Amino acid sequence: MKPLLILAIAIAHSFTSKAAEPVIQVKPADAKPHEGVWKPIAAVLDGARLPPDALKAITLKISGTNYQVTVEGEKEPDQGTCMLDASASPKRMTIISTNGPNRGKTFLAIYETKDGRSLRVWYDLTGTEFPKEFKAPKGTMRYLVGYRRQQE
Repeated sequence: MKPLLILAIAIAHSFTSKAAEPVIQVKPADAKPHEGVWKPIAAVLDGARLPPDALKAITLKISGTNYQVTVEGEKEPDQGTCMLDASASPKRMTIISTNGPNRGKTFLAIYETKDGRSLRVWYDLTGTEFPKEFKAPKGTMRYLVGYRRQQE
């Protein structure tokens, strides 16, 4: 279970926390709603909630088609590409790790953005299919994460 938790944390794209609510930076008009620095606020892995301390350790950064997930205490971040298909319903994300603990792995996900501050992603950790619904029940190898945009 520990390797699975480490994998999920790396995929969740590194997090750090602040006690106060962050100030949201206004993005340029051409910026995409998924781009920015994100911290997980809640996550479910294979039916089990991740503890707050694990969430605080993760930070996800997305810029264009590149992503980086850092986890406090880990030797290196997970990095790679994140390709979006906004024409699909639900919207799809294909994540390909090129450096770090998930190097060479592909993860399929669905996502949604809300209000410019929230991003929800459902990852299929097996890399075999896009999730069809926004749930992560036990036995599914799905990882569901709610992120909050951070000040850059």
